Amino acid sequence: MKTGIFGFAGCGKTEMFLALAGPQAKSVSRAMVKVPEPRLDPLAEIFNPKKITYSEIEYEEIKGGGVKTLGSKVLNDIRSSDCLVAIINCFSGTFDPKVQEQNIEGDLIISDLAVIEKRLERIASDKKKDKNLVNKKEEELLIKAKELLDKEIPLRDDETIYNASELKGFQFLSAKPIVYVYNVDERNIGGMDLSEDKNIARIEVCAKLERELREIEDPEERQEFLDDLGIKESALDRVIHVTYRLLGLITFLTAGEKEVRAWTIKRGSTAQEAAGAIHSDIQKGFIRAEVLSWEDFERVKDFKKAKDTGVLRLEGKDYIVKDGDIITFRFNV
Repeated sequence: MKTGIFGFAGCGKTEMFLALAGPQAKSVSRAMVKVPEPRLDPLAEIFNPKKITYSEIEYEEIKGGGVKTLGSKVLNDIRSSDCLVAIINCFSGTFDPKVQEQNIEGDLIISDLAVIEKRLERIASDKKKDKNLVNKKEEELLIKAKELLDKEIPLRDDETIYNASELKGFQFLSAKPIVYVYNVDERNIGGMDLSEDKNIARIEVCAKLERELREIEDPEERQEFLDDLGIKESALDRVIHVTYRLLGLITFLTAGEKEVRAWTIKRGSTAQEAAGAIHSDIQKGFIRAEVLSWEDFERVKDFKKAKDTGVLRLEGKDYIVKDGDIITFRFNV
């Protein structure tokens, strides 16, 4: 999963990237970051595994961006991202934060319009040669998408558009879920009144402060600083939390003496599909899944007791995996 961090000049992109990726990423613009998963610790205490493995997210700082326009390079560079993190400058007083957000949305929309218009021109040319060369469904969806963009409506607002398989290859920017990070001065933390939409999240962060906190190696000392500042979650925790929500992702867990591990899957995935996240052979040879919900684990704290009391249950291939489920897969290759 790739997340692109971008914004206008001077917005604090680098500070935010380092707040998420850590000080070891100072010499790079791309980093794999472990997803914090506190549920692994109690499982590790039981199994004492040889290895603990976290899920990871790839963060990339997208260099460039003008004062009030992103520019074609930035727009091209973020196209391959699954989720967008746009940094809004709220600390310098350069120009209104809400206007910055509107300008970013405008740039995304204009970029998508250019892609659609070019494709529709090609379709019109192909139709003159041979109507059978044209995918009618694709053409209809592109026309509908253009109508939305002409009204300045981002494509993420229409499920039939951003879920359409015929349009996936275009990687439309305004169809991507986006996190707007309002980058405030340390003295003004807590002063923003921000709302969330279905495919847009808005959070307030002091990127400079969060970058400095990330440089503190001792987790307990870092948490003390966060507590003193009245910050409940770090920037990393908050950005990952909203990214998972926007992308419709959940975590399931596997546990044993060899490894305790977190796995990321789409919300609504079946047990058989979750097995495929581990290995395609497990998915193909799926027989049953032994499932212990996280809530039941917290209550019994013991796998033998969970089995004896019946909360460790067997589920078939169509079982819909819940966030935090601890799963052991039975399969035959």
